[in-house]
Amino acid sequence: MLATVLALSAAFLHAVFGALQKGRFDPWLSRGAIDAWLFVLSAPVALFLVPWPEGREWLIMLGVMVIHFAYKVGMALAFSRGAFTVVYPVVRGSGPLFTVFGAWLIFGETFTPVQWLGVLVLVAGIFGLAVYNLIHVEIDRETLVPALWLALATGAMVALYTTYDAYGIRATPNPFTFLAWFFFLTAMDMPVIAALRWRNLRHRPDPRPLVLMGLFGAVVAWGSFGSVMLATRLDKVGEAAVLRETSTVFAALIGWLVLKETVGPRRLALMTVIAAGAVIVELGS
Repeated sequence: MLATVLALSAAFLHAVFGALQKGRFDPWLSRGAIDAWLFVLSAPVALFLVPWPEGREWLIMLGVMVIHFAYKVGMALAFSRGAFTVVYPVVRGSGPLFTVFGAWLIFGETFTPVQWLGVLVLVAGIFGLAVYNLIHVEIDRETLVPALWLALATGAMVALYTTYDAYGIRATPNPFTFLAWFFFLTAMDMPVIAALRWRNLRHRPDPRPLVLMGLFGAVVAWGSFGSVMLATRLDKVGEAAVLRETSTVFAALIGWLVLKETVGPRRLALMTVIAAGAVIVELGS
């Protein structure tokens, strides 16, 4: 039950996190501001409040840094080419499909026939949404196809980091050691990229709202990524990953209400299908 609550909390928080990165600022600057605050807030926790990694745990953390850097670059590239309600559902919806197979190969997890039905429903929603976007979406039309391909590739990275993070947090005796050092070490890269991008911008935005957004995003990131990692330690990796992707429904609401993107009843229905697939997976366990 606790794992389910954590996964659902991660779903809502991750939709908020994605909206922050795609919001009013350049996605590279947004992620850089968030990671800068993550580094500042996580440093004292990692350095002074939890045990330090030992032995092979350092190798695990190195792998975490590489995988999450690739994910963040893919996410920023996709967001810079497509609308939030176009890119986000494909990224988050395709991730659990890959994760289910990864959890089977690495952790020996298996799904019931009802759970596989849920996976099929989820995948149908993903591809239905992608086809609908290809036909009907007007904004960012010239970059829509690259955005969808980037979203699908980034979904594969979501599966990779979900599976790898689950392995890492299980292999670390103290889960809070893994969490604190995860946020500390993986936050070092994007602030550098954001600073280089800022220096080359001709029209720079007011930095004060960007800094405040970064602080809020860092707190949301702690809740989102931390919740799902604890859920994968407590329960099956595949189930936690699939349940988290109910975030697509939260993303649709945020995109409509906050970012003022046109969602429409058909796209909202397809996003609901994706979420329904995740729910069937959970109920079929």
